[in-house]
Amino acid sequence: MIDFADVSVTYSGASTPVLRGLKLHIPEGELCLVVGSTGSGKSTLLGTVNGLVPHFTGGRLAGTVTVDGRSTRDHPPRELADVVGMVGQNPAASFVADSVEDELAYTMESLGLAADLMRRRVEDTLDLLGLVELRERAVSTLSAGQAQRVAIGAVLTAHPRVLVLDEPTSALDPAAAEDVLAAVQRLVHDLGLTVLLAEHRLERVVQHADSVLWLPGDGSAVRGTPADIMARSPITPPIVALGRELSWAPLPLTVRDARTPARLLRESLPPEPPPVSQRQFGPAVAQTHRLSVRYGGLVALREAGFAVRAGEIVAVMGRNGAGKSTLLAALTGLVRPASGSVRLAGRDPRELRGRELTRHVGLVPHQPGDLLYAETVRAECVAADRDADAGPGTAAALLRRIAGDLDVELHPRDLSEGQRLALALAVVLASAPPLVLLDEPTRGLDYPAKARLVDALVGLAAAGHAVVLATHDVELAAEVSARTVVLADGEIVADGASREIVTQSPVFAPQIAKVLAPLPYLTVNDVRRTLAQESRFAPVSLPDGAPPARKTGANKGGRA
Repeated sequence: MIDFADVSVTYSGASTPVLRGLKLHIPEGELCLVVGSTGSGKSTLLGTVNGLVPHFTGGRLAGTVTVDGRSTRDHPPRELADVVGMVGQNPAASFVADSVEDELAYTMESLGLAADLMRRRVEDTLDLLGLVELRERAVSTLSAGQAQRVAIGAVLTAHPRVLVLDEPTSALDPAAAEDVLAAVQRLVHDLGLTVLLAEHRLERVVQHADSVLWLPGDGSAVRGTPADIMARSPITPPIVALGRELSWAPLPLTVRDARTPARLLRESLPPEPPPVSQRQFGPAVAQTHRLSVRYGGLVALREAGFAVRAGEIVAVMGRNGAGKSTLLAALTGLVRPASGSVRLAGRDPRELRGRELTRHVGLVPHQPGDLLYAETVRAECVAADRDADAGPGTAAALLRRIAGDLDVELHPRDLSEGQRLALALAVVLASAPPLVLLDEPTRGLDYPAKARLVDALVGLAAAGHAVVLATHDVELAAEVSARTVVLADGEIVADGASREIVTQSPVFAPQIAKVLAPLPYLTVNDVRRTLAQESRFAPVSLPDGAPPARKTGANKGGRA
């Protein structure tokens, strides 16, 4: 279905190609998962499949990409729309109509299909993706999960043979992500579509893949089964990392796979992981009192009482549309309360302006590109240092810490989504405000970049800064937050220690918590620290996936 014949892509000004000599075949009716570090070329590879590369993105394409017999070199995206449907990282940005039904029909109108055929396909798509109740909704009122399904539906009505999805779950809560992935699986299994899907949150998708295409970052690509690639790739979900830690064979790809070899581990671990050093939190740096916010007739927040203290990291979680972003906006004075109050360092944030506001609070919004305006990455970093009265190189050092080496002469719009987010984070963190607010801070970040972000946030908290994360990334919340707040329909329904909140929730529990339930272990680091302290286990190879045997006596002190 999709063939790459000696494909290389080189962008203007780049010293090396982002893709080099790819020779691949992806058969019909397969879900192929594309994995790789931030900036490794995943979006470029996806763009070659529908002709965006090089017809719109620029760069030089060598070799040939053929989709269902059509060369993307000879056919621009408009001539491939009936063969390839593509949904990008921000699906709502592709909407052109006002209502869901009109959006589903738009692609067919562009192709000049007959009205009766269009009507039939719209009805079929509404049923297939569970959108019937949304047919008359304005697209501007959709949640992120609903928008993702509508965007997929809008390209499906053209009956393409290939569906290309770039980070389809990055902005979705766990339940909405499951809905979208279930819909994608139906397309593969029932309609025989070929799906090429790039995703960083492998814990959500790897178990659904028929094959995995790994981009190591040197321009090459390695294709294999999920089990084969997960055994080799440095980018792995938590349960695979746990399997590697304990030398389980075969490596588990799902929570269900992991619970059997983890049985003895659950029986042998102490009731709780060893405590980490506890910091004493300072006074509240921001708080709300019975805060309500309305958007027209919609109540986005309802009498929310919230406070965050110096040195504290708080994760705010909840379904799409629960009010998380509104809470962050209220803390920065971007929205007017319908009732109640907000206090930032004892003052109403709406009374603060310019640098006076940024000295108290920094916000990285859901669309980080909104903060970037300079012509190059270097210029952004220099401007951030100047605006923050920080020493030269402060923002650049933060960027390297979060994103690794990055070409500072690139324009911010030429960065990947994850790199753009890392740059926005560096810009905001350069001023090290007492309160740092992050809206979906791991969207587009790979696991190593996420680990670097965790280190940066822990460092901020240790220095006395308060951090609030509005996130759907349950693994991030488990790794970095001491406290979790859960919102539902604008109300705070839970507020307490993260270890208690997430282990009691089947929706917001991370993978390790599900594998080791009912024990309150959240992360691989929890297990690693415990085993290092207990010194009870040594890794063994288990060909049939049996649980590792407990080691005693001579094996005491073996590597965890």
